[in-house]
Amino acid sequence: MRIVHVITRLILGGAQENTLLTVEDLHGHYGDDVTLITGPAEGPEGDLFERARKGGLKVEVMPELVRPIHPWKDLRAYGKLRSAFRRLRPDVVHTHSSKAGILGRAAAWHAKVPVVVHTIHGMPFGAFETPWRNRLYIHLERWAAYRCHAIVSVCNAMTEQARAARVGQDGQFLTVYSGMDADAFLNPPRQRDEVRRELGIRDGEIAFATVARLFELKGHDDIIAAAPEILRANPNVRFVWIGDGILRDRFVADLERLGIRDAFILTGLVPPGKIPELLLAADAVIHPSLREGLARVIPQALLVGRPVISYDIDGAREVVLPETGILLPPRDLDGLREGVLRLAGDPELRDAMGREGRRRFADQFRHEVMTRDLRSLYARLLGAVPAGR
Repeated sequence: MRIVHVITRLILGGAQENTLLTVEDLHGHYGDDVTLITGPAEGPEGDLFERARKGGLKVEVMPELVRPIHPWKDLRAYGKLRSAFRRLRPDVVHTHSSKAGILGRAAAWHAKVPVVVHTIHGMPFGAFETPWRNRLYIHLERWAAYRCHAIVSVCNAMTEQARAARVGQDGQFLTVYSGMDADAFLNPPRQRDEVRRELGIRDGEIAFATVARLFELKGHDDIIAAAPEILRANPNVRFVWIGDGILRDRFVADLERLGIRDAFILTGLVPPGKIPELLLAADAVIHPSLREGLARVIPQALLVGRPVISYDIDGAREVVLPETGILLPPRDLDGLREGVLRLAGDPELRDAMGREGRRRFADQFRHEVMTRDLRSLYARLLGAVPAGR
């Protein structure tokens, strides 16, 4: 097949790793002619361009394809995408996330690409957005849904939210869980004690890891707010923040003001290949994000054998079960404090939840399963395309 994937940024992030793994598999395992079109990688999160280059993938960077709403650049990006599709003549165009999804679907539909697929990694509208942005995004998502043949959700919750907003038709949706290198998490490359020493975690300390950009809506503020009481009740708790972002300086200033900076270990930006060993070094994972599809760190933590404390956002409830972790209402700081202290004081409970997570999800989140399901979708849709489309 000739396939084009379109995404706004190839930064270190869940949607981007999902997309790159799909492209790698289609190219390497199926021998497809795959092109990845992306906007520029901006910000402190790091990017995946070097990995794509080493993998021999075809990547085209489109400077006009930017994440913020920018009418002039958006119009130019639409025109350039349409030209790219006419030049590449793909059988399938697969778009990712909202901005690239709206522009990419419109351009592919008008360029008469035989099959157009879109993946929802997370909704652009919701309680966290302003009313006018919600109205705009819902209108655009409804409009774009008529310009594609299938909509892939990374969890069932994404389909439920889309249909509740009257985005798309029931027959368009398919859930394909976001794949990863499961074996890397089932068998991390380095020993737990060695990584804990490097991080400065002492014997007897209980480490709670958070893997996320230091950015709005990721929940770091809630951890900071809950931490003083947690540490008064259990001074051995430590918080390990994995990732970087524009709010780092503000968070560090808040920790110093509260006198709890020593309880926090900030790793900064790390390569994706180090995430398994860092999760192994932790005792549990906190993911208090307020905006997700299904955060990849949740199944990653469970594959390593670590229980998860998460807010009940989007697809979290599909993997954070009573047997695998603690699910809380969003912004429930009392529940967050109680959950951390409960897991910190009960190593047997942590072990039991971790074992159950590995047992339940070892195969469901393999990237090979994700790509197989996506390629089967492409083939089915191509077989159903009317002549002349």
